[in-house]
Amino acid sequence: MELGLIGLGKMGGNMRERIRRAGHTVIGYDRNPDLADVHSLKELVDALQGPRVVWVMVPAGAPTQATIDELAELLQPGDVVVDGGNSRWTDDERHAEELAARGIGFVDCGVSGGVWGLENGYALMYGGDAEHVAQVQPVFDALKPKGDAGAVHAGKVGAGHFAKMVHNGIEYAMMQAYAEGWELLEKVDSVTDVREVFRSWQEGTVIRSWLLDLAVNALDEDEHLDRLKGFAQDSGEGRWTVEAAIDNAVPLPAITASLFARFASRQEDSPQMKMIAALRNQFGGHAVETK
Repeated sequence: MELGLIGLGKMGGNMRERIRRAGHTVIGYDRNPDLADVHSLKELVDALQGPRVVWVMVPAGAPTQATIDELAELLQPGDVVVDGGNSRWTDDERHAEELAARGIGFVDCGVSGGVWGLENGYALMYGGDAEHVAQVQPVFDALKPKGDAGAVHAGKVGAGHFAKMVHNGIEYAMMQAYAEGWELLEKVDSVTDVREVFRSWQEGTVIRSWLLDLAVNALDEDEHLDRLKGFAQDSGEGRWTVEAAIDNAVPLPAITASLFARFASRQEDSPQMKMIAALRNQFGGHAVETK
């Protein structure tokens, strides 16, 4: 089939290559002309035979909204737009409604796989009407890993990005657990080779995972992570997961704590700990450190 792909960065560029390897035609557009096959959205749409499928891989929020708004003016009834970025599921519901008014279908797709996806395949979670999913199915089949697993029609519009959001929330908590265990192992004198302890967990243990494999890769490159600063950004999906938990009264203590740990990583001098130190000094005369 033919596919229009908008956004050819680290993820989009590799996705274009994997889809082409499966024998499909991909016409890509990116603001960077060195990456693009065409140089405008109009040129991309004109190059595709109808009914068209156009996959959007741009940052969530305003960039995605602007892209979908422009596509709404260019596409025809019967065409389908796929949002494969990290959009919030509530945005999907609005986009589907806006496009449906013009007879254009909409599918949201959470994509996981990162820089390894080109060779290993991408885990796909998609939401939308069955007829619109069917129009995109050859591309889903090209992108997914080999075998029966790795792709799911999660439900109606918004379900794909909601599932990917929860996936990322779980990822936050798993990374935090590995990080806390690593710090404790590094702290004690009795453990003399933390990297090899992590490596030993890769086979035969209940905590083995791809994240653990990546942790070992990182420790092979920098055994004590001395070259890194203890600062971790968050993409927004961890926040959305916690907000959804509050809206649905679902307790997520581990995921919430892992999100707050990232906030703490950005503080060189914790204001909260200043207050705790002051209170301990006030009620117990405990020593404080001053600047």
